[in-house]
Amino acid sequence: MSKVFQEAGRIAPDLLERYEPVIGLEVHVQLKTETKVFCGCSTRFGDPPNTNVCPVCLGLPGSLPVLNRLALEMAIRAALALHARVCERSAFARKNYFYPDLPKGYQISMYELPLATAGWLELFPTRRNEVARKRIGITRLHLEEDAAKALHEGFPDSDRRSYIDHNRCGVPLIEIVSEPDLRSPAEAYTYLNTLKQLLQYTGVSDCNMEEGSLRCDANVSVRRRGAEKLGTKTEVKNLNSFRYLERALEYEIERHISVLESGGRIEQETRLWNLAEGRTDPMRSKEFAHDYRYFPEPDLLPVRMSGSWTAEIARSMPELPQAKRARFVSEYGITAYDAEVLTDTPELADYFEAVVKAGAPPKTAANWVQTELLRRLHDAGKETRESPVAPAALAELLQLLEGGQITAASAKGIFTKMFETGRPAREMIAAEDLGQIRDAREIERLCRTVIEQNPENAAKYRGGNKGVFKFFVGQVMRASRGKANPQLVSDTLRRLLS
Repeated sequence: MSKVFQEAGRIAPDLLERYEPVIGLEVHVQLKTETKVFCGCSTRFGDPPNTNVCPVCLGLPGSLPVLNRLALEMAIRAALALHARVCERSAFARKNYFYPDLPKGYQISMYELPLATAGWLELFPTRRNEVARKRIGITRLHLEEDAAKALHEGFPDSDRRSYIDHNRCGVPLIEIVSEPDLRSPAEAYTYLNTLKQLLQYTGVSDCNMEEGSLRCDANVSVRRRGAEKLGTKTEVKNLNSFRYLERALEYEIERHISVLESGGRIEQETRLWNLAEGRTDPMRSKEFAHDYRYFPEPDLLPVRMSGSWTAEIARSMPELPQAKRARFVSEYGITAYDAEVLTDTPELADYFEAVVKAGAPPKTAANWVQTELLRRLHDAGKETRESPVAPAALAELLQLLEGGQITAASAKGIFTKMFETGRPAREMIAAEDLGQIRDAREIERLCRTVIEQNPENAAKYRGGNKGVFKFFVGQVMRASRGKANPQLVSDTLRRLLS
């Protein structure tokens, strides 16, 4: 690696332009089942260590695995969402390697006969990344079991020992392997986000990265622009957030270029993302398939997916994100940007649609959901499903606002109290006398009082300084506690100041 890269951590932009990154992602997704893939133990997260285990999980002699049908169905749903070809016949194999978190000394996974192949996922420009629209190929999707979890910190003797929690061992996973079609960290970010949305919409996984439900490894290489031959790749692990994926790829791409420019050679290896140092560190030389000594799993029969069963699963598939965004734009007349925000998760999309179906104007509902609701949820650390304000309650508030019974300022204050207490809008309005003031005489009284209290600004306005008009409007609205009808206030002030 060049000295310049080591010291500065960056290389010249013109040097970056000479090379083309080639990126492929391997994504492991925990399926949303209540029991593990080959036994009846719970998959519940957060239980005390080593409590959700049995002889099958622990690989004890004489224990036999039994395939979880729901896990297989969810894997097929994921494959269909990715336009992949579901194979009529698949089979499990034993992937042999030794590691302390693998109690059997092998992992049950699909190898030569995966569940699905030849799929694709389409990227679209987003508010986060202005990537070009393109299709990314999906090489394969297969079903496998997760390993246990090694704990290297949090114990008094963590400097000398590691601990193993077998609760995760046997949790059902699908591995989704992309073609090396990604050409930038931004495309990789968008791919992973799009994949996450698809899996959430199909109900396959909650994709909670903090709990390990979505984990990503990246294979990256570089080549001279215009070259056809791929460069030597490295695999980067420990990417447990979208941002870390981008940063690790940016670092590794620059490291590859720096090594090649200085006359060095890239070693095919597995590296870890070192968050604290902002770099990748070597972990081990990259394994090949023969290193795992795969052979057929003798305790599990081959899996056969009939065409009728696959068709039945296809008929049960929900509306997917891109189709929902297009429908929101055409059916509700909102912008493409609003539709993108509102379909970020299936729960948020359902909430917005429920508000509209309860009677709120679509454009007003779109604005309030993505501003007032999301802000309050973020500040409270809550998910959409945990909102104290039900969709029907928000719809009632917006109907009162649109009908002129409350002002926008009052509506925001009412919504805050609704979020804090869970009480309905009409109850809050009645209890705190927050109904809109539309009485012309009362508004004129408020306006005259404000003008009399501010003779200098009144003189400025009459002298041609129209900028002070907003001052008067603000003072009247403050005097009315935000309840005065804004249009009547503006009309009355103009008349009196003239």
